[in-house]
Amino acid sequence: MKQLSFQVLLLIFTIQLFGQELSMDQIYLADPTIFEDQGTYYLYGTKGDPRIEGEGFLVYRSTDLKNWEGPIGATDGFALKKGDAFGTKGFWAPQVFKYHSKYYMAYTANEHIAIATSDNPLGPFINNGNVLESDVKQIDPYVLFDGDKIYLYHVRLQDGNRIFVAELSDNLRAIKPETLTECINAETGWEDTQKVAWPVAEGPTVFKKNGKYVMLYSANDFRNQDYAVGYAISESPKGPWKKIKDSPFISRTVTGENGSGHGDLLYNHNGKAYYVFHTHFSNTKVAPRKTAIISIQIKNYKIQAVKNSFQWLKL
Repeated sequence: MKQLSFQVLLLIFTIQLFGQELSMDQIYLADPTIFEDQGTYYLYGTKGDPRIEGEGFLVYRSTDLKNWEGPIGATDGFALKKGDAFGTKGFWAPQVFKYHSKYYMAYTANEHIAIATSDNPLGPFINNGNVLESDVKQIDPYVLFDGDKIYLYHVRLQDGNRIFVAELSDNLRAIKPETLTECINAETGWEDTQKVAWPVAEGPTVFKKNGKYVMLYSANDFRNQDYAVGYAISESPKGPWKKIKDSPFISRTVTGENGSGHGDLLYNHNGKAYYVFHTHFSNTKVAPRKTAIISIQIKNYKIQAVKNSFQWLKL
């Protein structure tokens, strides 16, 4: 009998595991973010592909946001791999940025927030095993530089997933606890379609536009088909935040895919705005979540997804 190729065996395995075939070219990252550096885009996120061994954050690379290669991280495809930095499980929702000529990754592990550093966006990102001190579990970090201040938007797990902000120290090693302020919690309507006991608002991205602050955030449990992305506006980085009534601007109604949410804003080389996010694997299965991107328009603080611009991120 002719020996089966590795790819055929892999497909047989995935069909048995999921009852549906995993695509060889689809990228399976949840909570994705794209960082641009010197004309190259780097894609990171919560690992979902069961065919890739190891824990941490994989990274993929592209020059046009359409054709991707990877995983291409410094350690077995990982930009940050378990053992090099804080965390033993639950490596979720990274954000990568550059500060003082060094690359930083803010991320979640063990339901705490840590920050690791590297000399290259491909990693290895490392730290000394410390986390940002907190009296509760916290996830989903997003760091915003605004003038001479640095803000950490994040989710605290207290009476639901609630989005908070606090100022960070200049060395990014601790928050200033006296500045901790609640921003947004999930309420009724599109934010809590199942009327759950533990409502969820998470995955914040914050940017400044014409003197005002805009927060993109996801609501509902990520396993809910109605997981979606809305936005709010404030005059201050600390709020108060006014939720915009035409939210959500990304949802299964817009994309045609269940569980569309939790991503990040990015601009291409020409200044065109996009939102990268994840969806459910299929109409019947949540995982492994699939990575997608959609073009968005931001005009006078109104955000809309561009019709027919949805696309999967593929190798």
